[in-house]
Amino acid sequence: MSTSSRYPFTAIVGQDDLRLALLLNAVSPAVGGVLVRGEKGTAKSTAVRALAALLPPVRTVEGCRFSCDPAAPDPGCPDGPHPADGPGGERAARMVELPVGASEDRLVGALDIERALAEGVKAFEPGLLADAHRGILYVDEVNLLHDHLIDLLLDAAAMGASYVEREGVSVRHAARFLLVGTMNPEEGELRPQLLDRFGLTVEVAASREPDQRVEVVRRRLAFEDDPAAFAGRWSGEEAELRARVAAARSLLPRVRLGDGALRRIAAVCAAFEVDGMRGDLVMARTATALAAWAGRTEVAVEDVRRAALLALPHRRRRNPFDAPGLDEEKLDEVLRDAAADDPEDEPPTPPEGQAPEDPADGDDDGPGPDGGGGGQPDPGDGAGDGSGGLPPQRTEDSGAPAPEDAPEALTGAEPGESGGGTPRPGSAEQQAVAAGEPFRTKVLSVPGLGAGAAGRRSRARTEHGRTTGATRPEGALTKLHLTATVRAAAPHQRARGRSGRGLVVRRDDLRQATREGREGNLVLFVVDASGSMAARKRMGAVKGAVLSLLLDAYQRRDKVGLVTFRGREAEVALPPTSSVDAAAARLQALPTGGRTPLAAGLLKAHDVLRVERLRDATRRPLLVVVTDGRATGGPEPVALAARAARLHAAEATASVVVDCETGPVRLGLAGELARELRGTAVTLDELRAEALTGLVKDVTDHPRARRAA
Repeated sequence: MSTSSRYPFTAIVGQDDLRLALLLNAVSPAVGGVLVRGEKGTAKSTAVRALAALLPPVRTVEGCRFSCDPAAPDPGCPDGPHPADGPGGERAARMVELPVGASEDRLVGALDIERALAEGVKAFEPGLLADAHRGILYVDEVNLLHDHLIDLLLDAAAMGASYVEREGVSVRHAARFLLVGTMNPEEGELRPQLLDRFGLTVEVAASREPDQRVEVVRRRLAFEDDPAAFAGRWSGEEAELRARVAAARSLLPRVRLGDGALRRIAAVCAAFEVDGMRGDLVMARTATALAAWAGRTEVAVEDVRRAALLALPHRRRRNPFDAPGLDEEKLDEVLRDAAADDPEDEPPTPPEGQAPEDPADGDDDGPGPDGGGGGQPDPGDGAGDGSGGLPPQRTEDSGAPAPEDAPEALTGAEPGESGGGTPRPGSAEQQAVAAGEPFRTKVLSVPGLGAGAAGRRSRARTEHGRTTGATRPEGALTKLHLTATVRAAAPHQRARGRSGRGLVVRRDDLRQATREGREGNLVLFVVDASGSMAARKRMGAVKGAVLSLLLDAYQRRDKVGLVTFRGREAEVALPPTSSVDAAAARLQALPTGGRTPLAAGLLKAHDVLRVERLRDATRRPLLVVVTDGRATGGPEPVALAARAARLHAAEATASVVVDCETGPVRLGLAGELARELRGTAVTLDELRAEALTGLVKDVTDHPRARRAA
């Protein structure tokens, strides 16, 4: 992308925390990169692409595909060895994008196995990690990237080198880059272990201030009308910011991180119970970069405070449903306590003000080269609540919890259920009740051998796992089965004129290893929210069970969907998504009441699965129906529900019915539903891992499902 066609960094309106975090990594790549979390259309990608123009040019060895520095070439470079102070050229720093659908070979590079076997040479084609060396590696929608690619990416970022291993042939090359990932949390979260590998995390949201939104639109339209002219108008600010980045880089080695600052960093990480030591290290590097950015040679208290707000929120998640965040009042208290132990230290900066030399000073929407005001939204942005620049937590009236002393609404319960009054079918509902405590569940899996996206639930043919056989490769060879290849080539050695010790191998001899691992599935929850489920104790237990299954789905890399039914109809509360925490939020807000349109819920689930099969035929579904099995409303509701269940059975959809019926007298209706689905029925108590026995066998050994697989 040419400079004239790239939106200028200094023209970005607002997003102060984002700009500051990117600039700090430009000053000190050792900070460890940035993860940018936020809603759609908030200039995440625009800011990252604009950053490349601010980085200083890179000197490289002529002809080196791995961008070695002529002054200090990599001794292990595959294109080396390079002579010290050899001829070199200069080029602009690169910004390399990693597509979500990239393969492992595209990321780390590819070895020509045929030449390695036949000629004994390491014919290596560099990947994106080599291209990004000494530049920026940008991963848009990093939360949608396959886990094994994220592991490779973060390992290279941590070690500064990439290793490629293929059947005993190995290649290593330097890979030091500024890693930037962006994600929309609505599409799924990253695992806490992966979150921890990003140095800084920034939350971004669109401004709620009309004047600022007008300025965003005005600048964007001007850029689209004439990119070159727009870039020219901002060239002066861009040059100033580029010079400031270079000056801060030069000053960085002279910045002193004193014992007082180190004690504050350690005290903050300990007070917030940050796991491991990476948080301490990142805070120290970030505070040092902040001091250099401000033109100081000593780390100050405000540097430590700002570093904590950027480096710690994402390291405090204790389970997948926790939102990142940091209590700023507690942070200031910890800093004050640490300052009291050292009377010579200056007091911490109060949260409502900023020190005059704070690098975040600037106009709310100004394009100043220092990155603006650090992301603390003004009251017009709906913030100012001490949330550290995080998006405002909006509360919908419909999802607000009822007061403790509020009278309960009629439940619309079926006859025989506890409802606290005479029900009015189909009309009344209860407020949402809190979910019970989640628990560890036994694994539910889909029968047969799939071929879906890598995960941890059901058996599948995957790129990673145990080797189960060999086949002829379709397209490029990715996983060589060495024994099968030698067996295929051996009978032809005399005819091919073999005279030495080497094996004469041709492309037709190569065999691809077939491997078996685990896949992620689509777990579709169909939850009964009718009046028969409205007893508070029962619905709380039901929500706790579904929350437990959602947590299990998160750990096993599944997509999840949520269908609810009550009153006269069913609705898709959450279309299939990778965002398990979004499903948990919808579940928590689920009210109850009315009749039980079981058939409508099953038919709605059938429609959802039909569409998902068209979108992704390789991802196999697992249907989890949470109900007591009752069906009311309309003519012949039980017969309609049975016919709807048989639709799922005809398509061999793996199904589990979680029986929520309680009390001394039980009708066994959930068991009847499970038989119509040709699935398995379990009670809430049996769902717990310590009590659940034989469930996986029952689900996976279903005869019709096994034949279909």
